[in-house]
Amino acid sequence: MARWNSCNVLHSAPNGRQFWQFNANGNKFNLLREESKLASEPLPSKLVSKNWQSLFQPRLNIAWLPADKAFVRVVQLPKADAAETKSMVELQLEKLSSLPVTQIVWSFEVVPLIKQDKIGEELNPHATGELQTVIVIMAERHQVEAHLGRMEGQGYLADRLEIPLLDELRATKVKENGAWIFPNTGGQEAVCTVAWWYDGVLQNLSMIHLPQDEKRAAVLQEQLAQTIWAGEMEGWLTSEAKLHLVADDAMSQVWLPLFDLSQQVEVVPPIPAKYLAALTARRVAGGSAETNLLPPEFTARYRQRFIDRLWMGGLAAIVGIYVLYAMIYLGGVQFSGYQYNSVQNEMASLGPTYTNTVQLRERLKVLQDTLDLQYAALECYLSAAKSLPPELTLNNINFEGGRKVTFFGTAGAEDRAKVLEFNAAMIDYTVKTQRFFAKVNPPNSTVQPGQTMLNWNFSCDLKRTDTTE
Repeated sequence: MARWNSCNVLHSAPNGRQFWQFNANGNKFNLLREESKLASEPLPSKLVSKNWQSLFQPRLNIAWLPADKAFVRVVQLPKADAAETKSMVELQLEKLSSLPVTQIVWSFEVVPLIKQDKIGEELNPHATGELQTVIVIMAERHQVEAHLGRMEGQGYLADRLEIPLLDELRATKVKENGAWIFPNTGGQEAVCTVAWWYDGVLQNLSMIHLPQDEKRAAVLQEQLAQTIWAGEMEGWLTSEAKLHLVADDAMSQVWLPLFDLSQQVEVVPPIPAKYLAALTARRVAGGSAETNLLPPEFTARYRQRFIDRLWMGGLAAIVGIYVLYAMIYLGGVQFSGYQYNSVQNEMASLGPTYTNTVQLRERLKVLQDTLDLQYAALECYLSAAKSLPPELTLNNINFEGGRKVTFFGTAGAEDRAKVLEFNAAMIDYTVKTQRFFAKVNPPNSTVQPGQTMLNWNFSCDLKRTDTTE
């Protein structure tokens, strides 16, 4: 019973439908929802349909077959297990059913003995375990299929097809011998079910169809009399039958005039429909499989439909995720394209400005280099003016690429040392505490044959790392 998470019970009547949903909590079934629907109104699909969630929170769908669509028989069989009992019932089906066996669906229910005071159990074969009472439920196959088809049209796929009469009989408190009359069977005012209990044993169960005219009382009395005669002949009716009418106040006002004043009729309050639905849910969820009127082929088809729905739902989810991903991807591509076009347009609009800026930067660089070279040339002249010994004559200064300067001059042949002194002074020449020349090469000096003048020169590398060649 613990494997079910919830249980639905659907009752279809001529005047509408009733739906109950229960929460399965151990042996307790708590009512979660109760709804009344017209025959044309749809059922709440979220409550009755099954999906992936049903794999982890199993839901049991039970449908009530209207009692007037079924016919029941009571048989007394030797005590046996469920399999042997089913075989014994199957052997008697042709005798019990008014229709060919191939045209019906059937099930059975074992009714336990109700112990009563002042009854000798040693003489009762049911109490000693020799016999058991079995209710055989039968219904026309086409009636069952039509009922299932109507529910399928509303999206309700039943796991079990039951009749509420079984739970109503089980819940009846039988404390004495007599007959219990259940009017309005299956929602039909002209149909009633009569259960005969004697010595704690259900001896007879029959449905009586009454005409809607002044003959109703006569037909009811005739049917009761026939059952009494049959009971006396079979030996189970050993005392006067006391009648029990299971009806509320309004129903009892309609049915009590149908009985003779000489008959003892006790009115018994009926079980409310929602409590009867809870009893059905508890019995079915507890593993009672014999009472199911749902044909096996419908069970297999519903299961296959559930599996197909899961597969289709899974595929639909995958396709939906793929489509969503594709839409996100295409949206991202479109957005990236929009951004790219915006950047391209912005670049196109900034192109002339950028070109002008680059041109201005290059012009500024040229002007800055020209200015720097002018200052460097002047500084070279200044360094030569400050460091040149009087004995030396500076003839020429040559700039090469703004990075190298060469000094050319003459001196007397005896003033070679002055040239070296001038070269050393240029090495140590500083501007703002920094050496002005990065490198000063040793001087070159030559004396032409037959002359007394010394030609000298040396080159210096300027410290100008910011100037490109």
